[in-house]
Amino acid sequence: MKPPHAHKSKRDALPACAVLLAGGRGTRFWPRSRARTPKQLLDITGGGTMLATTAARLHPLIPPRHIWAVTNVEQAAGVRRELPRVPASHVLAEPVGRNTAAAIGLAAIHLAREYGDALMAVLPSDHYIARPAPFRKIVRAALNLAREPGNLVVLGIPPSRPETGFGYIERGAIFSRPRGIAAYSVRRFTEKPSLPVAKKYAASPKYFWNAGMFFWRASSFLDCLRRFLPATHKALAEIGETIGTPRYRRTLRRIYPRLENISVDYAIMEPATRRLASPAAPRVSVIPAQAGWSDIGSWAAVYELLASKPGANVCAGPSFTHDAHGNYFWSTKKFVAAIGVHDLVLVETDDAILLCSRARSQDVAKIVPWLGDRKLRTLL
Repeated sequence: MKPPHAHKSKRDALPACAVLLAGGRGTRFWPRSRARTPKQLLDITGGGTMLATTAARLHPLIPPRHIWAVTNVEQAAGVRRELPRVPASHVLAEPVGRNTAAAIGLAAIHLAREYGDALMAVLPSDHYIARPAPFRKIVRAALNLAREPGNLVVLGIPPSRPETGFGYIERGAIFSRPRGIAAYSVRRFTEKPSLPVAKKYAASPKYFWNAGMFFWRASSFLDCLRRFLPATHKALAEIGETIGTPRYRRTLRRIYPRLENISVDYAIMEPATRRLASPAAPRVSVIPAQAGWSDIGSWAAVYELLASKPGANVCAGPSFTHDAHGNYFWSTKKFVAAIGVHDLVLVETDDAILLCSRARSQDVAKIVPWLGDRKLRTLL
């Protein structure tokens, strides 16, 4: 790492890096989403692939040379194609999936080796942000707050409806005002609630959706791993010693499967919040993020995002509709004619057709394990 300029402190000289989590399968977007071309490598909304859009919205706050991506061996080539300005060495391929704590830890040891220490903006690669400029202001504030060693920052989405499919964050008092934006202490992270509880959360200004967007120093995160997930920390440290050597890939394949398969929420954020009473504990805060966020978690969510008005049909290709409303049709090669049908999802690819009601689009995820059990690999 180059020494900082004389007029800058070590704290100010930290590079700000984005770590894009890009290893998911996107099973709820079958048949378009496949093992080698998952959701993040698809153009779902018409504005480019989800991954490329995620990287682009960070410009100029985080340049491509400071973007990293964690994916898997099957998808690594596709990720590199979608991020042509990102150094190829910044695309980290897990030999096996071990959930987000391990994926973020893998990135953290690479950042520590590359820069000595760095700020990390950990972001999903398959989410939608309607207003990138306000989002960048929020990210800048979160990175500013994360400069302080031991600070863990999460973005919270003000809920627009009672949602049982998301985890929630309960805020406490004002923690800080980085760049004039309010950050609150986190009282607790909560699990996916029942509908009555979700209605209570949605009606309160103290609760936010947890969208999985985190900010901290690489050193702060690795210290939390050492405290809360020591076996994983030790294994990653062993991998880290081989970065840049011919032994790295062999060591990664040998050790990485031993890492605990656990999310960063369970492994780090929840125990860090419970230990707030300790003076040496990490400090966890949440910044409300109102920037038009959506996880686009199903074909129904895509419909809601793209429909010009409630009940309109959304057609990705040529179509004719009569007495039909609320439908989502994705067929770029075949003409679709729909008469007298309502609230359907139709997705056509070269080898498969999906037809379901919009209300049941979450159940699309059940198709992939069924295909796997029957070894229908060409459809995976």
